[in-house]
Amino acid sequence: MFNNLKEKLGGIKSSLGNVLERQDKNNSDKIEQIEPAVDETKDELLKESKKQKSKKAKSESVGIGKKAKALLIDREFIIDDKKLEEPLWDLEMALLESDVALQVTEEIVEYVKTQLKGSRLKIRQNKADVVEQTLREALINVLSVEKLDFDEFIENANKPVTIAFVGVNGTGKTTTISKITNYLQNRGFSVVMAAADTFRAGAIDQLERHADNLGTKLIKHQEGGDPAAVVFDAVEYAKARKKDVVLADTAGRMHTNINLMDQMKKICRVAPPDLVIFVDEAIAGNDAVERANIFNRTVPINGTILTKADADSKGGAAISIAHTTGKPILFLGVGQEYDDIIKFDPEWLVDRLFE
Repeated sequence: MFNNLKEKLGGIKSSLGNVLERQDKNNSDKIEQIEPAVDETKDELLKESKKQKSKKAKSESVGIGKKAKALLIDREFIIDDKKLEEPLWDLEMALLESDVALQVTEEIVEYVKTQLKGSRLKIRQNKADVVEQTLREALINVLSVEKLDFDEFIENANKPVTIAFVGVNGTGKTTTISKITNYLQNRGFSVVMAAADTFRAGAIDQLERHADNLGTKLIKHQEGGDPAAVVFDAVEYAKARKKDVVLADTAGRMHTNINLMDQMKKICRVAPPDLVIFVDEAIAGNDAVERANIFNRTVPINGTILTKADADSKGGAAISIAHTTGKPILFLGVGQEYDDIIKFDPEWLVDRLFE
């Protein structure tokens, strides 16, 4: 999973770490050359560092006195901004090649640049660790958006909780619904499925097979029926029998299909869902991010589930989609079995990228 991005980040960690190590060595050599005179010059260096507080010293350039004080007295060196330009460019290219959205790429690079530019590092401090920590923070920063703990939401919400799954055709919505059904039932929640995809031939039969496998009640109408009526009936059934959750499959649709988009809006009016979850493939990269934005502007969505994450070597959608929509990734689909779903956590993803 995300092996391509993992490899590229490892290369950036190494190259940027080497840049800092070379700067460290150069400064270490300087210390050895001038250390005998340090005691005699400390007072002068301290006076010089005070002068740096003048207006002139407040400019972007780092004065010689400041560098010398950091080096000789504090045993630190100040990172040379110019040395960062090439590895930061490499970082930007690595992220873009991994299908990370341009805006997200720019924010990650800018964060790393801001954290390292002109900062002070201890002589002989492990530079690779510094780089990794900075990259981790940059990634966590773009992944951490509006928090929604799926389990807590289901536990605390009024029952039945109604969840509508939306997205384009062929991205795994129906399979994802079956996985979420299994996930919830394993945690003690009762589930009703609503076959509200009355548009696609075979969609009702497909969901019915999953319902039979999982021992779950399925509410369905005839093919071509009113999807909003299906969801409404499922909610009424759940209320009457005190079921916990209604999971509604909906027809795959593009924003250009006015009729299907109107159907989605009608579902939201007739049987307002507590959550609208966008489903798309992790391997779709920037296309998935753009589609999520379109649905978020239309419905809007509360979160995302990315399918086929186990087949995604780039990781661009996983890095970008939460930041661009402002809505969290809830789960990753990682296979075809009912248990092949992982509750998403930003730190878990970042750990995987640097393991």
